[in-house]
Amino acid sequence: MELFNNNYLNNSIKTLEKWIQIKSVKARKTSNAPFGKNLKEMLDLALLDAKNLGFEVFNYDGFIGEAVFGNGSDENGLAILCHLDVVPEGDIGKWQVPPYKLTVKDGKLYGRGVLDDKGSAVICLYALKELKDSGFIPNRKIKLIFGLDEESGWGCISHYKKVAVMPKEGFSPDGDFPVIYAEKGILHIEYAFEKSDNVLDVSGGDRINMVCDKVLLKLKNQAKNLVFEGRTAHGSTPEKGDNAIKKTLAFLVEKGEFKQEDYNLLFNNESLFSLLADETGALTFSPNMISVKNGKIHVKVDCRYPATRKGAKVKKVLKKVGCFKVISHKAPLYNSKQSRIVKTLLSVYNEYSKTNEEPIAIGGGTYARALESGVAFGPSNICDSVCHNPNEYMTLSDYEKCYQIYKQAIIELCK
Repeated sequence: MELFNNNYLNNSIKTLEKWIQIKSVKARKTSNAPFGKNLKEMLDLALLDAKNLGFEVFNYDGFIGEAVFGNGSDENGLAILCHLDVVPEGDIGKWQVPPYKLTVKDGKLYGRGVLDDKGSAVICLYALKELKDSGFIPNRKIKLIFGLDEESGWGCISHYKKVAVMPKEGFSPDGDFPVIYAEKGILHIEYAFEKSDNVLDVSGGDRINMVCDKVLLKLKNQAKNLVFEGRTAHGSTPEKGDNAIKKTLAFLVEKGEFKQEDYNLLFNNESLFSLLADETGALTFSPNMISVKNGKIHVKVDCRYPATRKGAKVKKVLKKVGCFKVISHKAPLYNSKQSRIVKTLLSVYNEYSKTNEEPIAIGGGTYARALESGVAFGPSNICDSVCHNPNEYMTLSDYEKCYQIYKQAIIELCK
């Protein structure tokens, strides 16, 4: 597939084509595959490809792996943190192309993981390969890390920190350009609400960090299940989706089968959270999974809170919605806009793009927060509107742009 004038870029597309074919969605643990057999296959393939390109590779018990370039201490090295797991494809009927086949169409590369985050991982791998072949000698060890559990519980990062040394500084090529200096805190929580006897079952939502696009409702007086459809989006930007859970519960309120006050607490709560807003934005509250357990309606919520707020204060406010169980919690990421990593990467981006943009904050969560001094950096300006959606894509021009930017970023961070 010859799409570029650069052979490294063309070869990277051939590699990406193989990687996209693997449905690397987290699944049941097996003896040698902590995140399921597909993710084991994905990691094995990525490390084999990196080894064949001439890099030293390490597989840490099937949890996570890395390709290494250069010498020096691990602690003072440069981490490039990518992830090879993807979210499920969702409603296959909403895909115009096969989700697990790399498709080139209308100047775009389509496929699950093209943007989040296999494309970036492949780009960085080949950027390092070109630098290596050109005789570039970094003044620090570069560790291209391949995680497998970014979309779920980050068990891969926890394991890495037990068995290897994470560099203090680095970036995750995951998110938006120009450079992300702050990421909101992420709280995944679960509420339980009273269920009427007429509601036999209700189920919907693929992942807690994806806006629910389909709910099935079974009522005692209905012969067939009712289906409520919406549009998915990344959990950090719920306003870009159309939440099917909201439609379902609104229907149940109208039928007298769900309390209006409970519905309001879930979906009409802006005033409750408004005082928490800061320079990194407002709190987002996205009910993304629904089920019936032990006679109650359980709703799992993706909550992203402003980066300068304390988790304890946020939890106190969330209790006003109702008692909840914490599923997971990731503290916010916040870097000074004057820090070395932010200033260096911003300069690289602006110089290449001939722009004068400023660092940004996002609601998404990346591996950058696994670092002492880390940021998210690209691969797009449209990441949140495409990630986790059907027909995920990256434009060919963005793909080439990322390649040149990441290559230059590595050079600058290794001076």
